[in-house]
Amino acid sequence: MDWDKLRIFHAVAEAGSFTHAGETLNLSQSAISRQISTLEESLGISLFHRHARGLLLTEQGELLQKAARDIFGKMSMIEGRLLDSKQLPEGPLRITTTEFIGSTWLAPRLNDLREKHPDVQLTLLLDDRILNLGMREADAAIRLYKPEHPDLIQRQLTTINFHIYGSKAYLEKHGMPEDIKDLKNHTLIAYPENVPVPFSDPNWLFRLAGLDPEDNYNLLMMNSMYAIHRAVEGGTGLATLPDYLAEDNKNIQMVLPQAQPDGVDMYFVYPEERRHSQRIAIFRDFLLKHIEKTSF
Repeated sequence: MDWDKLRIFHAVAEAGSFTHAGETLNLSQSAISRQISTLEESLGISLFHRHARGLLLTEQGELLQKAARDIFGKMSMIEGRLLDSKQLPEGPLRITTTEFIGSTWLAPRLNDLREKHPDVQLTLLLDDRILNLGMREADAAIRLYKPEHPDLIQRQLTTINFHIYGSKAYLEKHGMPEDIKDLKNHTLIAYPENVPVPFSDPNWLFRLAGLDPEDNYNLLMMNSMYAIHRAVEGGTGLATLPDYLAEDNKNIQMVLPQAQPDGVDMYFVYPEERRHSQRIAIFRDFLLKHIEKTSF
């Protein structure tokens, strides 16, 4: 099988159209279409159903795409290991972490890393889903779950503590809850049901208040901790927030300080085979340095 045609097929299958694949590969739509047609002719099968809205893989196409994804995932892994063998810490580094850690804690501190190591080409993937490090969806991860895969090296960085917070303006208007039962009289903000969540129990506040998300209009749900923080700051309601987010914010204050969920452990995780990567070591040391300076 022609490797170049397989590469093009993989890009088309991932993109779902000749046009989007062409943008990725820097090829014209007609050139990609010809390559796919030639591949289909050589195999004697159709790989795509073509329709007005785009492309849909046939059963045979799905089979080939699964194999192609595995092949190119392994090639990417080998490329990373070859780059790790360089003596100089330079080249790409893809880090995945949850949206709120990436946007509220990590991103504001990246200038320190860039100034000390400008040759490390950092990509941040902010996603509450767990990306597959073994298949090189990312090189390393900051996770709020304890990793269970045996081939992953893990280092606990810290424990994030949470409390209930509300804005001063909201509390002046709606009153300060004196007891847990008072929470039912307030707008509470947390995560929707059945969406990827950054850690195991983001809706602790709903359970504390004894409220059912399905039949209570005092609940507001959004799948972003950063958005929840901004909603609290804007006076929308009460939410459970990381203490580090509220520490320097003069506009919000702690509510019911005696009520506190379990802390959430933060881990730095990377594959065993990347143990000697200088880029990963640089990023790990950068994290440890700034973890020490943050009151979690």
